Amino acid sequence: MTFPVSSRRNLLKNVACGFGSLAFSGMALANGSTSVGAVRSPSNPANVNVPSNDLVPDNLVPKAKRIIFIFMQGGPSQVDTFDPKSALDKYHDTKVEFLNARSRKLSKENIFKSPWKFKEHGECGRAVSELFPHMANCVDDFCLIKSMHTDGVAHGPATLFLHTGATNLIRPSVGSWVTYGLGTENQNLPSFVTINPPPTKGGPRNYGNAFLPTQHQAVVIGKPGEGTGDGIKNLSNRKYSKLEQRRQFDFLQRLNQAQAGGGAADERLNATIRSYELAFRMQQTAPSVIDINNESEHTKKMYGIDEKATDEFGRQCLLARRFAEEGVRYIQVSYSDLKSTPRWDQHSNMKNHEVHAKATDKPVAGLLQDLKQRGLLEDTIVWWGGEFGRTPFSQNKDGRDHNPNGFSIWLAGGGVKQGFAFGETDEFGHNAISNKVHMHDLHATLLHLMGINHKELTYRYAGRDFRLTDVYGRVIDGIIA
Repeated sequence: MTFPVSSRRNLLKNVACGFGSLAFSGMALANGSTSVGAVRSPSNPANVNVPSNDLVPDNLVPKAKRIIFIFMQGGPSQVDTFDPKSALDKYHDTKVEFLNARSRKLSKENIFKSPWKFKEHGECGRAVSELFPHMANCVDDFCLIKSMHTDGVAHGPATLFLHTGATNLIRPSVGSWVTYGLGTENQNLPSFVTINPPPTKGGPRNYGNAFLPTQHQAVVIGKPGEGTGDGIKNLSNRKYSKLEQRRQFDFLQRLNQAQAGGGAADERLNATIRSYELAFRMQQTAPSVIDINNESEHTKKMYGIDEKATDEFGRQCLLARRFAEEGVRYIQVSYSDLKSTPRWDQHSNMKNHEVHAKATDKPVAGLLQDLKQRGLLEDTIVWWGGEFGRTPFSQNKDGRDHNPNGFSIWLAGGGVKQGFAFGETDEFGHNAISNKVHMHDLHATLLHLMGINHKELTYRYAGRDFRLTDVYGRVIDGIIA
């Protein structure tokens, strides 16, 4: 008797009563195809470890359903945006000793005052730079964290750490962890999308799934670093009718299932089958989602669409709202381009901050206003920030160097306190000194707001359990409403 052998896996399944295939399946399981002690069900789409102790409180109720991360690549200066320091005016152009983040040595540097004025806004009286006149009108929705600090002083490591919690290792991105833990709200769209991701400084690793199942990698909208462009290439199939597409798809899936053999097949093949299924559903759904032509002129104006300075980023922010509305779990919007120097990276000529503030201020404020009007901000976390901040002293006379030791980000919606500021930097805005928040802490808090305990969301790979926050991170209770 002969057996058709199309693959080594098929051979193992058919020879010696299939015991070879059984052994192989056991080995694959032990090597981390699923989490140990995991439960898979419609309510638990990812293999989340069953808590074995009291790390998960009984009252851990999700406050948010989705996250929109607005990435300001390059590092906006905290002392020129949301953290004004009178000491910079007092000591401008005088030398003060600092511990340099790059050299890790003490050095005397020239203090450089902010070129922009600050004014208090909103009922909370939050001081905001004149760089952001539109965002200044939204400060009563902000939860401003002024005491951030992170790992990595160069763009590559710091950007990777921001997106994955690791500086030099291949780890899943925040969006991948969120979708692994919660799954999707819309079976016809991906649970994780990234709009205009930076092609360098981490590149695809900033939205990759690493060792998590492949369905948790982001779907890229637009060419990396080139705006939204035509959206997703080949999304619309005008060559065949919907009926013909359906028949073609069903035939392809039957071939895939035949190769899988109906059993516990290769995870890569299963992932391919799932990706074809999602791609087919997206062809029916996504074109209407990414088509903003039906939006009202009022809405487009809110985002600054069709205005020279704000059109590109306004379209990206409007797409983020449309994806959030359709149930996408994690949406990443990047203000980036194809240049080797990130947009907010002003080592000289800080006045360029004005260009990037003008391009992003109105679209971001428009996104917040739009989400709020539609009742989406209540269960959507909007996260704005860069990979680090900038120094309070000058570089090349009129620029600022990287500063990972103290900088600002803000959150809005999704269960965080409104019109609130948390933490402080020193008198110069160089080091976080009060209520310090590490990037691991921010990641832990975001997961907590989504109803996930960061210590329990693990994935077994290469013989150990991994998590987004590694062995670090604490939930910042002080910012939760």
